[in-house]
Amino acid sequence: MNKITCAFISVLQHSNKSYGSATLLGRQLSYKSDLSLDKIYPNARLKLYTPPPPVPGSGDKFNGYIPMDKLEISYSRSSGPGGQHVNTSNTKVDVRFKLSEAHWIPEKTREKLLKALANKLNKEGYYFIKSDLTRSQQMNLADALEKLRTLIRAQELDEPTAPSEETVEKLRRRQEKAARERLQQKRSRSQTKQDRQA
Repeated sequence: MNKITCAFISVLQHSNKSYGSATLLGRQLSYKSDLSLDKIYPNARLKLYTPPPPVPGSGDKFNGYIPMDKLEISYSRSSGPGGQHVNTSNTKVDVRFKLSEAHWIPEKTREKLLKALANKLNKEGYYFIKSDLTRSQQMNLADALEKLRTLIRAQELDEPTAPSEETVEKLRRRQEKAARERLQQKRSRSQTKQDRQA
């Protein structure tokens, strides 16, 4: 046995202290690695923190918060390439929720969504979002939630305003000019072909 191993055993045998507080060659003996987070970042706050959800009903705009307990999430086998991993893991995500009871969406936006998605809701009024973009369950869930946020925010955009009379007139003139030029080219091409036959 080498010197360090002998010293280690003797420290353990003769020490009345706990294993976590024994020292050997100036190093503290413990199960923690020298590369643990509290040694690499000694002044960091290592406790994870999740901020509280925003107050519901604050404003008439969607704030991006989707309560996970209001969604029904199911996982299934994903299709496509991926080798044996595809056959053993449930990575495809199906998110569904009842649109008429989604009170976390502002009232105006919810009414617009009900009109826009009338053909995509099933008989019970559920809307489905599917994602099998990646081979990771968490990434697919994040993708499905982002699809939902994008859908909601698209309904919150203001209605496009009708073009002014000047714009309509300009477009009409542009179309007439394009039609005249097309007919002129057609006539000249026809004349060229007639000249070849003569």
